[in-house]
Amino acid sequence: MKINLIRLAQRPVPIRLGYFVVTLLLLWLPFAAPIYLLVSDSNLVSILTMVILYAEFIFLLKLWGKNVYQQPQILKQYGLEITPINAEDLLSGLATGIISILVVFGLQGFLGWLVWQQAQVFLPRIIVEGLIVSLGVGFAEELLFRGWLLDELERDYSLNFALWINAVAFAVLHFIKPLDAIIQTLPQFPALVLLGLTQVWGKRWRRGRLGLPIGLHSGLVGGYYIINVGGLIEYSGQVPDWITGVNQNPLQGLMGVVFMSILALWMRWRTIA
Repeated sequence: MKINLIRLAQRPVPIRLGYFVVTLLLLWLPFAAPIYLLVSDSNLVSILTMVILYAEFIFLLKLWGKNVYQQPQILKQYGLEITPINAEDLLSGLATGIISILVVFGLQGFLGWLVWQQAQVFLPRIIVEGLIVSLGVGFAEELLFRGWLLDELERDYSLNFALWINAVAFAVLHFIKPLDAIIQTLPQFPALVLLGLTQVWGKRWRRGRLGLPIGLHSGLVGGYYIINVGGLIEYSGQVPDWITGVNQNPLQGLMGVVFMSILALWMRWRTIA
C-alpha cells in the first residue's frame, strides 16, 4: 500500500486531486449521511457537516503529506505555521482587508451613491461575529486553495500556469450552488478571479507563508459582513446596480472589479519588487 501511495506522487495532478477528493468524500459520507437524515434544522445540518468535512480534510492532509510525499510536516509546506512573522502577516492582511472595504464603501458614500446609517443591531456583537466568521472562512479557503491545491498545481506546472489555474478554480468552485443562485451571483466571477490572483501573489510575496492571504481574505469578508449585517448603508439609487454591486455586494459590480484590480496589481508589484 505504501509503495502505491509513493507512486501516486508521480501521477499527473488531475489524478492526484481525484484520489484525494474521492478519499475525503468516502471518509465524510458515513458521518454526514446520518446528520442529513436525522437533523431537521437545515442551518445546523450545514454547520455540522461542513465542520466534519473540514476536520477530516486537515486530517487527510497530514496523512497525504506523510504517506504520498514523505513530508510529515506538510502543513508547513503549505505555509501554515504558528510563528511571530506569520501572525504579523495575518494581522497586517486583516487590517488591509477591512480598510480596503471601508475605502470602497467610503468612496461610494463620498460620491453620493450610498448613505451611511445607524446600526440596526448591537454593533459590537456584529463586529465580534464578523471577525469569528471571517477568520474561519479565511483559514478554511486559504488552506484549501492557496495551501493544498496550489501546492499540487506547482508540483506539475509552471508558477504562472499554476497561478491562473488556482485563481479560476477558486472562482468556479464558489458557484457550486443551485442554477438560480449561480445566475444571480454570476457578476462576481471576475472579482473572484482577481481575488484568487491577489492571494497567490500575496503568498509568494510573503515567501510561501499563509498568514497574509488568510488575514486579507478574512478582512474582506469581515468588513463586508459588519457593514451588511449591521445595516450600516443604504444605496441612494443614483447609479445602476452594475456599478455599485448587484444585491449590494461590491464584488458584483464595476466598483468591486476596479477595486480588486488595484489590489491585485499592488500585490503583484510587491511580489516582483
